[in-house]
Amino acid sequence: MVKSSEVKWIERIRKRAGEAGTARQNGLVVGIGDDCAIFRPPGGSEDLLFTTDLLIEGVHFRRETHGAQDVGWKALARGLSDIAAMGGEPRFCLLSLALPEWADARWIDGFYTGFLRLAGRAGAPLAGGDLARAARAMCDVVVCGAAPRGKALRRDGARAGDAIYVSGALGGSALGLSSARGEARRRHLRPEPRLALGRFLRERLRATAAMDLSDGLSLDLWRLGRESKLSARIEPPPIFRGATLDQALHGGEDYELLFTVAPRTRVPTDFEGLALTRIGAMEPGTPGLVKLNGRPLPALGWDHLRAGSGQGAPAPRRRVR
Repeated sequence: MVKSSEVKWIERIRKRAGEAGTARQNGLVVGIGDDCAIFRPPGGSEDLLFTTDLLIEGVHFRRETHGAQDVGWKALARGLSDIAAMGGEPRFCLLSLALPEWADARWIDGFYTGFLRLAGRAGAPLAGGDLARAARAMCDVVVCGAAPRGKALRRDGARAGDAIYVSGALGGSALGLSSARGEARRRHLRPEPRLALGRFLRERLRATAAMDLSDGLSLDLWRLGRESKLSARIEPPPIFRGATLDQALHGGEDYELLFTVAPRTRVPTDFEGLALTRIGAMEPGTPGLVKLNGRPLPALGWDHLRAGSGQGAPAPRRRVR
């Protein structure tokens, strides 16, 4: 039985990988701990970005509520959102898919229809993968992207005084869990990777740090603060219509972008119709500490494993996604 949180296990694995490897010598600029790994080919003008995401039946989707095309779309959207958070351009993707006995030809065709539709729109052609049998449906998606050498957005670049922004309105996906129809349901079933916005943050706004909001603002901002060795002071974020403040802070799977910019940066109020809202500022203090309206905000976002008991560690939340 797992006896620690996902965060603690990642830190443990990260430490062991660092002790065992020769990452820098092999061209790995950024490894465990960010949205993507960054690999720098010798002599090139680009850094390559690599991310991988699991999608598991009963954890990330249900057959009763998610159509096959929705599952295929969502499987790829998660990885593309990581590329967006780094300000990157997708290059290609790989898909390993495990199929249970109930998955017939119609479901499999539907899955690939949703997956390939998003792949084509994003410019991330499917370049290979694997097929296998399993007790439940699950897949692992690898996405390769690219960014100009040394320019990829990271979680560790925020500085004290930087303004904190989020795109869109938060809580829509969490609301969509219980919504039978409407925009909230669509956002839950088919999230939109913010690829164009990510490039805008890198090219025009010169964001100092960024990540996507996959596990909830409270936990993801905690992570960004930890990597940047800063604390954060925020006010309530923009809330999706019909959602609660709790859903906006902790619900997860919004796949909007959380980013920081230098204090005097002029940030437009919207980008191509998508709202960009300042919610606070980074400041010196306990790394990862987030204060909402002056009070410590617990990191209650989604943790696949059991939460730890250390100060500032995220607490567990139940979710059927």
